[in-house]
Amino acid sequence: MGAGAVPLSDGAGMYRAEHRALRELHATGRQLGDHWWRLGERLGGAPAAHLQDGAAVARGMVTDLAKETAKRGLHGFPAAQSVGMRLAGLRNTPGDLVLERNQALRLAVLDAEHVTTLLAYLAALADMRGDDALAAFHRRWEGEIGEARDTVRAAAIAMADDPDAAVQPAESSIFGRAGHTAANALGTVGEAIDGSPIGAAARKVTGRQPE
Repeated sequence: MGAGAVPLSDGAGMYRAEHRALRELHATGRQLGDHWWRLGERLGGAPAAHLQDGAAVARGMVTDLAKETAKRGLHGFPAAQSVGMRLAGLRNTPGDLVLERNQALRLAVLDAEHVTTLLAYLAALADMRGDDALAAFHRRWEGEIGEARDTVRAAAIAMADDPDAAVQPAESSIFGRAGHTAANALGTVGEAIDGSPIGAAARKVTGRQPE
């Protein structure tokens, strides 16, 4: 067992970094599945199927992860839930309310990117301990989540085929439309400032004046 390893209830050993990252994977895997499923319901159309298929993959990973880590005395509930709440940030329901369809889908790709990077990190940690079975588990799911990520990324890029639909609010409810309107208003103000004498003066002061 390497330095910094933590003994678990079944007598195995695990790095503190690995122990924490596995709890994070429980939380972010759930968050990925929940967020993608809800976003699919909101967006509808072609992106919905890709998001909800990916959500099913994420939920499958969490189910398998719970079994795999339980063998090593580590459980994803309830401690991991607070981790998930902290990590969710704007990639959740309130965040989607102020986004355009293309923005929400592009940001959803980052959910999966976070999980695949975490899985690669965990695989490397398991390799360090010589736990080939757990390393293979992480790499298998890194590939599965990665495929789902790439499919959603392609769907986000394909929104360029219909630019008008791409900028519609991600959430069609009254709250979503209100949030989208507010975000548009802020963007319009920003564009006006950039094109005004105030914006030109600011660029000159900061050295960002165009040649």
